[in-house]
Formats: sequence, structure tokens, C-alpha cells
Amino acid sequence: MTFGFSRIFLTMLISCSVLSVQAQGLRLPGAPVTAKVEGASAQRASDYIVAIVNTEPVTNQQVRQEMQRMGQQLTQQQVPVPSAGVLAQQALERLIIERSQIQFALETGVKIDDFALDDAEKTVARQNQVDLDEMHRRLSAEGISRSQFRKSLRDQMLLSRVRDREIGQRVKVSELDIDQYLLEQQRNAGGALAEVNIAHILLELPDGASAAQVVATRTQADQVMARVRAGEDFSALARTLSKAPDAAEGGLFGMRAIDRYPQLFTDAVRTLAPGAMATVRSGAGLHVLQLVAKRYVGAPATSVVQNRVSHILLRPAASLNEQAAVARLEDFRRQIQGGQATFESLAKEYSQDGSAEQGGDLGWSAPGRFVPEFEAAVDGLKPGEIAPPLVSRFGVHLIRLVDRKLTELSPREQREATRAMLREKKLDEAYIGWSSELRARAYVDLRNPPS
Repeated sequence: MTFGFSRIFLTMLISCSVLSVQAQGLRLPGAPVTAKVEGASAQRASDYIVAIVNTEPVTNQQVRQEMQRMGQQLTQQQVPVPSAGVLAQQALERLIIERSQIQFALETGVKIDDFALDDAEKTVARQNQVDLDEMHRRLSAEGISRSQFRKSLRDQMLLSRVRDREIGQRVKVSELDIDQYLLEQQRNAGGALAEVNIAHILLELPDGASAAQVVATRTQADQVMARVRAGEDFSALARTLSKAPDAAEGGLFGMRAIDRYPQLFTDAVRTLAPGAMATVRSGAGLHVLQLVAKRYVGAPATSVVQNRVSHILLRPAASLNEQAAVARLEDFRRQIQGGQATFESLAKEYSQDGSAEQGGDLGWSAPGRFVPEFEAAVDGLKPGEIAPPLVSRFGVHLIRLVDRKLTELSPREQREATRAMLREKKLDEAYIGWSSELRARAYVDLRNPPS
């Protein structure tokens, strides 16, 4: 699952000597509240129970820490921070909702073992380019102990997994949903084009050309379009026939904003479907234009960064527990980096994934194909690098990034990108409903108000 709140790895931003913690819907315990609070009563506030969620207490100190985190997030987002009283109630409600979800996760058998937690902890440090000791030293300076950090990280991973499990199966996006969304976006934008990709073939036609020259050149243009419609490649024809400077590149301009094209080009292709052709005359000659792709305002992107990834997967079992699987993959990594073995040979011999026969090659993939923890590891690699062993819900992986590229999306792939975006939106909506259901079922005993 890849919706907004499902990311289980936390982004920790290091600024000067302070290590602050942010995430997509995930939070870690904050330092003791240091913001100035008006009134002597606030300064004398002691820790006490403000609410019971089923059987678990929520303390005043926890509410105050949550208030601090929420206030920091709102400030970073340049959103006005509400009064202390309103913020306290919002913080308490957020904690109640999270407690009810964590309790539900535990009751329904969701578990985060120590090795998965260790791996997530290492990932946080690696993403911030520090080792574990340095990360915890900086957290300690903010008043966050290692046990607090690990407990909160475990809680967030529990939340992520139970939300994936409970909500993912509720959401489907149909072809009709995609069609309606794209049509709505075009209507809202007034059918305005945002970007187009045009290929062209320039045929010589000088200024002051005779009528016979014009007819001959237009006949040549018609012949070019007929050859393309018969199956010949437009770019190949551009390389041999075009008189433009970009002929060697197949006459492709590439995807660019509509205002970066000559007006006569955009006017000519505005109503065309991708693949269709038109002719237009300029001072340089007669252009045969082919619309390669177009994107309307509000429509999804037409290009995406793709990764080519290989992996070796070991599935923990009675004969090989998770700790042993991690150790074995760490040994594989050392062998590969030392030149004693190749990734492909080890994958073919040991990987317990269907990709083993291909040497672990998973092919080219766009964002959203893999589970969040796997993608987070891939995103942190450069081509040729191998990540430390990663624990996921499927087992233990050794991941290598083979290559990375920017790829133009075909119309079908653009529809799939739209599907992913709509699914994300529906998942967020489903989460609100599911969260409300759990909140309504929970027994909540409100004690003394937070201060």
C-alpha cells in the first residue's frame, strides 16, 4: 500500500544541533515542552491522567508533548496555531484515536518484531546520514530517550500495518472513475493544455516559393504522413528527411510547457489526439507535426522516475529465523562488494522469490509498485549500490539499485498514474471512516482536562 499515512519510515531533519522529527502522518515523542505558556497555573502543571482509552491512560504530559508537535507542524506549514485550549483538545483527540487503533492492531494479531524495529531504526539513521549512536545522542539532547524513540517507532509501524490491512481491501478504482476524473479536470481547466510533446519534420520551402514549389512540398508532406499511417516510424523518417537541426534526434522536442512552443505549433496540435499529424508553414519551411503526448492542466504527470531493481529474498522459517536471514544476507553483501561472488549468482542459488531465475532482476518499476519500506530503501540508493538487509512483511531482502531513469508515460501508463492518485484519495477518505468507527467503539473516560 502506498497511501499518504502508510509510510512507516520517518524523515528526520537535522538542522544545526537540533534533530527534529517529521513524517507523513507519523510522529515521534517530542522533547519536553519549552514553549512559553501564559499563566502561573500552566507552569505548575504536573503529570496526571486526563483520559482512559479502554484500559490505557493518556497523561497530561503526553498531551502537552502532542501539543508541541502539532504546534511545530502548523508553524512549518505556515498555518495559524489555535489557542492553547483548542490545541489541547485537538491533541487529546488525536491521542485517543491513535490509542484505539494501536489497541485494535494488537488485539487482531498485528506484531512488529525486534528485527523489523531494528531495521526501521537503522533506516531512520541512514536517511539522515548519521550512525545510530549519533542519532540517539541528538535525540537525547532534545529529551527523547532511546526507549521512547523505539516505542513510538513501533507504535507508528503498528498503525501503518493495521491501516494497510483494514483499509486497503475496501478501496477499488474503476475505469469509469478514471474517465470521470480526467473529464472533470479538463472541464475545470477549460480544456487548457499544460504540456505537449511534438515531433516534427521540416521540409524546405523558401520564402517567395512558386506555386509549383508549394504544391510539390505539400505533396511530399502528404506522402510522409501516408508512410507514417502505413506503419513507418516518424522519428526514423525525421532522421532521413528533415532539414531541421534536431533531425538526428528524430525531430522530438520533448515534453515541455505549452508556452515554450511556437504559437503556430500549439495551435496546429491543440485539438489532435496523440499520434495524429498536421502540417504548418513557417518562415523556415513546411513542418509535418506529430503530437506525441499532451497533458491538460490538473492532469497527472506524463513522466516518472523509474528504478531497475534486483533483490535476494529469504523467508524466515523454523530452519532459518529472521536474525539468521539478516546475517546471511549481510554475508552475501560482503561477498558481492569484495568481488567474491556476483549478485546474480547468489540470487539464482538462494533467493526464495520468483525473480531468482533472472538473477533477482525485478525489471523497471515506477513509484508505488513495492511496499513502502522497500521503496524507501531503493530511494536511498545510487545506481550500483546495495542496501543493508531489509526486513519487510514478505521476508528479508538484499536490494540492489541497478539503474534509474526518467521515462515518458504512455497513455495507458498515465491512466495507471491517475488510478494510483485516485486510490490514494479514496484510501484517505476510507481511513477517516474507519478511524471514526474505532473511535466510536472505544470506551473513553475523560478525567481532568489537560493543562
